[in-house]
Amino acid sequence: MEGTTGKVPNFLPFFSERADKRFMIVRSWSRVASFVAGLAVIAGAGCLPNSVASRFLIPEQQSIDIRPPSELPKARIPDVPEPATVSKPMSDAEGRLISLDEAIQLSLTNGKVVRVLAGVAAVASGSTIYDPAISNTFIDQETGRFDPVLSVRNSYDRTGTPSANFDPASPVGARVDGLRTDSYNLSTQLSKTNTLGGTASIGFTDSLTGLEPGVFPLNPQNSRTAAMTLTQPLLKGAGRTANLAPIVIARLNTERSFFQFKDSLQESVRGVIEAYWALIFARTDLWARQQQVRQGQAAYDRAEARFRGKIGNAAEVAQARLALANFRTSQIAAQANAILREAALRNILGLPPADGEKLIPNTAPSFERREFKWDELLRLAEENRPDLVELKLVIEVDQQRLAQAQNQSRPQVDLQAIYRWHGLEGITPTGAVLGSSAGRFTDLTLGIQLGLPLGLRRDRASLREQQLTVARDWANLEQGLHSAIHQVANSKRFLAQHYEQYRALKEAREAAQVNLDRQLAENSAGRAIFLNVLQAITDWGNAVSAEAQALTQYNTELANLERVTGTILETHAIHFYEERFGSISPKGRLAAPGRYPESMRPTVEQRTYDQMRVPAENVFDLRDPVKRPMADENPIEPLPPPGIKKP
Repeated sequence: MEGTTGKVPNFLPFFSERADKRFMIVRSWSRVASFVAGLAVIAGAGCLPNSVASRFLIPEQQSIDIRPPSELPKARIPDVPEPATVSKPMSDAEGRLISLDEAIQLSLTNGKVVRVLAGVAAVASGSTIYDPAISNTFIDQETGRFDPVLSVRNSYDRTGTPSANFDPASPVGARVDGLRTDSYNLSTQLSKTNTLGGTASIGFTDSLTGLEPGVFPLNPQNSRTAAMTLTQPLLKGAGRTANLAPIVIARLNTERSFFQFKDSLQESVRGVIEAYWALIFARTDLWARQQQVRQGQAAYDRAEARFRGKIGNAAEVAQARLALANFRTSQIAAQANAILREAALRNILGLPPADGEKLIPNTAPSFERREFKWDELLRLAEENRPDLVELKLVIEVDQQRLAQAQNQSRPQVDLQAIYRWHGLEGITPTGAVLGSSAGRFTDLTLGIQLGLPLGLRRDRASLREQQLTVARDWANLEQGLHSAIHQVANSKRFLAQHYEQYRALKEAREAAQVNLDRQLAENSAGRAIFLNVLQAITDWGNAVSAEAQALTQYNTELANLERVTGTILETHAIHFYEERFGSISPKGRLAAPGRYPESMRPTVEQRTYDQMRVPAENVFDLRDPVKRPMADENPIEPLPPPGIKKP
């Protein structure tokens, strides 16, 4: 066999050597891979040192960290003196006459956050003068969908891809070659969405590419592409109504925000008026209780004198003492109520609890009966009440959403059109410049794309939801109007009730004054028991207080009627003006700042009420009931001294 075939070449050492080298390479890469995998496992298992882990990884939150309140931002505490109390009434404080118009204007000036009256306190309503302006920003946010969009991509890329090829110099050899590509790419596109729902764009792409090693037809070569594209929905997503609905909804929500703010402001003005009249009543009631204490003290002194002179008895003194103690108790309660009512007025006006001055109202309540036409009241309420206006705006918002839902329930059918211009230019191996002529190579694409979920179940269910929502909105509007009518009716009833009560209580006060005069005269003459005098003093004080309360309630109810008809701001000449501030505009930071709405500031443009130069409670004829002339022109003649007969 050896003689016939010759010696066979031994290739085993060659293959063994190549295999060893290949094994060494594979083993080296496997070590690297094992090291990387080991790091990943260690990191995942949490075996890295804390210093290393905290440098590369965000630590877990394994505890609840609460900062102490002392580390939070500090609020400025105003310099407020100690408030008045029944123990320290601060009677030496200077009086400040304040009219109702001034009080309303003061509350508006200090009312960045709208305050409403809640009993003897004022609380934040949640509305601010900034709310309408904040809501107004959503209009531009929704309009921004139709702004042109410019996108530019600029990149330099280098790629080198190795490949294994047979070595021409060795029949069994191989070599690793590769092609290196250097490219510079620039792409620019300007796109815009139109109000019909379509998107049009124009773009330009420039790519410069160089290849090595090797000889190529064009190297480097520069390819350019210009394209115009249009995608226009024909059913779903098409139409101005559906595409402009978000902007319309944003405008309607801005109106809703304004009327919500107006509703809170109406309640605030009503609260100022109520607090103002309540303070007048509290001051009148305090005066009446003080007069009761004075008269009770005089009666007690008289009873003691009679007892010491052995004319009266101990029971009469005890009765007078008890009555005086009760009068003082009522005076303390009335004084506390007056302090609280002034504090409530200060609170809703945005004033501190105390500032060294005592608020003294000088706007007299109205004594006139006012009549209102029922049909006119209902028309005003339906047209002007902010809550009803808001319900109407909710209907318009949901109608816009219904239009969107109807549009979304259609099949997706889009028209697509693309037109491109291609160009190529480069350097040939001979160094010549070769390029295509302009407009020689173009692409054109026209087509329609259809996307149709069979049944459109979700979109059509959303459509039914919006249809039912609109029906619910109309029901809410009907209920709102129904409730408003009852509120107007109740206000009209309360107006009549308080005015008739005032008239009756005015007569009761006059009768109480006559009764007090006669009981004092009878008791002085010894013809009446002392209990009648004490009862007369009590009745007189209660009558004065009740008369003032009825009249102030009547005036408060006038404001309530204006509130439930939605006209209280217009009645008091309160109007809004728009404050603006500067902020960056679409023109950019280099341009002047744009002027945008900041707040809706209310103000009183003219006076509504008359002012007095004296405290308003003086209209209730606050004179000493003992020193005033008797109501009867023929007072009771006193008994003659003992031993003298009456002729």
